[in-house]
Amino acid sequence: MSDAIALARASVARHSKSFSLAARLLPSSSRDTARIVYAWCRRADDAVDLTPVENTALAAETLLAELDDLYAGRPAADPIVAAFGEVVAQASIPKAYPRELLLGLRMDAEQVRYEKWDELLLYCYRVAGTVGLMMCHVLGVRDARALQHGAHLGMAMQLTNIARDVAEDWQLGRLYVPDEVLSRHGAPRLATHLGGELPEFALPALGRGVRHLLDEAASFYASADQGLGALAGQSAWAVATASAVYADIGRELQRRSFAVDAGRAHVSTARKLYLAARSGVRVLCRASGAARFSAVRLATPLRFPHDILPV
Repeated sequence: MSDAIALARASVARHSKSFSLAARLLPSSSRDTARIVYAWCRRADDAVDLTPVENTALAAETLLAELDDLYAGRPAADPIVAAFGEVVAQASIPKAYPRELLLGLRMDAEQVRYEKWDELLLYCYRVAGTVGLMMCHVLGVRDARALQHGAHLGMAMQLTNIARDVAEDWQLGRLYVPDEVLSRHGAPRLATHLGGELPEFALPALGRGVRHLLDEAASFYASADQGLGALAGQSAWAVATASAVYADIGRELQRRSFAVDAGRAHVSTARKLYLAARSGVRVLCRASGAARFSAVRLATPLRFPHDILPV
C-alpha cells in the first residue's frame, strides 16, 4: 500500500494542482485514500486517452474487465489498482460508480461530438459525477440527499473543464458543446469543421456556447454547496476550496468575455490560497446553521438521471 500511496501522491502533484491543494486540506485519515481514488481515475483516463485511436475501444474494454476482477476479489498486479480495491472495500463504493466512469471514458473513445444537451450531461455524470460520488464514500457520506450534491460538484467541474478547453479540444478533433446549443446561437453542424485552427466564423457561437455551459455549471455548484453540511469541518473546507477554485476558472472565462481563442484560463497560486482561506471562513461561519444529513448506508447506488439530476 505504501508504494501505491507514493504513486498516488506523485500523480496528484503532477496532474492536478487544484486537487492537490484540496487533498492537503482533508483530514489525514482520508487524504491518501482520496489521492488513490484520483490516481485510479487518472490511470484509467490515460489508458484510454493516450492510446492510439484505433485501440481506444479495446483499452476501455480491458479496464472494464479489470474492474470486474477487482470487485470479484482477484489480486491485481498494478499497485494503484490493488490499492483502489482496498479503498473500494473500506469505503463500500458501489461497483456502479467506477463502472460508469469507465463507460464515460469509452464514450470519449467512440464519440467526439455531442448532439443533445442530455448526452453531454450523461457524459459529465459518468466521467466526473461518479468521482464526486466515490469521494463522498471516502469522506464518510452515505445519505442519498448528500450524495446527489457530490455528483453535482463533479458535473459542475466537468462542465467548467469543457468550457475552458474548447480550443484545445477542437484541435484534437473533439467538440463537447452540444450541437443543439450551438444551433441556438447560429452555428449548426459546427463539428463538421473540426480539426486545425478554430475558424473565425465559429468564435461567436462557441463563446455563447461556453457561456451556456458555465450558466448550467453555476446551478450544479450551488447544489454542491448545499451538501457541505454532510461533511465534517475539515472535509467541508477541502471540498469547498475545490469548488471555489474550479468555479473561479469560469469567472476568468467570463472576464475574457468567453473568448475561446484567448488561451487557457487558469487560477494563480496566490488566488487559490485566497480562495482556500475564504472557503475556510465560510465553512466556519455556516457550521452552526448548515443542513445536516443522517448517516444512512445506501443499499443501492444512485441512478442517472433519476437520482442525480435536480427535479
